[in-house]
Amino acid sequence: MLLFALLPWLPRCAVAVEVSISCGAVGQELQLCRDGAQAWAERTGNTVRVVSTPNSASERLALYQQLLAGGSTAIDVYQIDVVWPGILARNLIDLGPLAGDAPAGHFPAIIRNNTVGGRLVALPFYTDAGVLFYRADLLRKYGLPVPQTWDALTQTARRIQQGERQAGNAGMWGYVFQGRAYEGLTVNALEWIDSRGGALVDAEGRVVADNPAAREALAMAAGWVGTIAPPGVLNYAEEEARGLFQSGHAVFMRNWPYAWALAQGADSPVRGKVGVAALPSGDPARGDARHSGVLGGWNLAVSRHSRHVPEAVDLLLYLSGAPEQKRRAVTAAYNPTRPALYQDAQVIEANPFFRTLYPSFEAAVARPSRVTGRKYNRVSSAVANEVHDVLAGRSAPEPALQELAHELRRMSRGGW
Repeated sequence: MLLFALLPWLPRCAVAVEVSISCGAVGQELQLCRDGAQAWAERTGNTVRVVSTPNSASERLALYQQLLAGGSTAIDVYQIDVVWPGILARNLIDLGPLAGDAPAGHFPAIIRNNTVGGRLVALPFYTDAGVLFYRADLLRKYGLPVPQTWDALTQTARRIQQGERQAGNAGMWGYVFQGRAYEGLTVNALEWIDSRGGALVDAEGRVVADNPAAREALAMAAGWVGTIAPPGVLNYAEEEARGLFQSGHAVFMRNWPYAWALAQGADSPVRGKVGVAALPSGDPARGDARHSGVLGGWNLAVSRHSRHVPEAVDLLLYLSGAPEQKRRAVTAAYNPTRPALYQDAQVIEANPFFRTLYPSFEAAVARPSRVTGRKYNRVSSAVANEVHDVLAGRSAPEPALQELAHELRRMSRGGW
């Protein structure tokens, strides 16, 4: 239900205002946001200014913190990562009294994630979990199944890479992922480690970074660089990985579901050749191995410094509503945060993997942002930097994890 329906004191004929919203620019995000915001503007008579922000989550958070700490009114509605509510809560309004029954339509886990100190500081925009994209045509060509473990992925990627290069495709690589030292690498590392039953910070906030599962995971990933993954993967974020995969020069890719619609685009060299599966697991013989995709997704929040709170909340409710989430899912494969939409025939027709991977989205692995609170950004930076050193060959897994554990324990002194 929209705010102008909930609040009769905000009439349609009220003086029009300009509301600003920050939007991401990964894939089709920016255009989707502009289209949705413009539809709201036409409906309400207001205008919207869309502010493009850095693709790097780490850079975007730094920008948000600078603006909010300074009391800036430049942005009314912020698009925030699923791990940021605890970091930014003090500068965001409580949506609870203004959102009516809207929260009940979303995944309860995300609403809980966005509730800080009893205040609902954001509503879900779209959700995510890391998934494996693969070249279905190449797996058929070589008579190989979709790999279920990381060892199988490594072997399959190496075999197809070698075969394709021998056939004349010198630029073929086996696997691409997000290897730059930023939040995306933290996410990849957590997936590798969790799939083996390990962790870096446990659910109680204890630092457990130096463990056998983490050492095995980092050793495995370091072995990919320069063999099945290009050396340049050390500078890849989401779009760089997608660019190589979608150009037809990678067999496997770890990314978010948004890449599906782009891979199936009319101008995509791999259109009709791509499949999506859960990320591989660790060694099943261990007993604690599992398919681990880290929970991603973005939310919408209103700055407490906004000069147009009623209109900003109304825009937020419109963009997080069922019709707009359905449009984004059908158009560009952005996962809805409303369970009902996973039963929608049009949504499933556009994204068949939504049905098969629904359990992966529902049971996605959370980053330790709740237990580390406002220090999560420092935690993530420490993880990304130490893991990057291992991938780049500047450190071995064991000393890197020992150093990481030391850093995290120092951060947690006196409590997170």
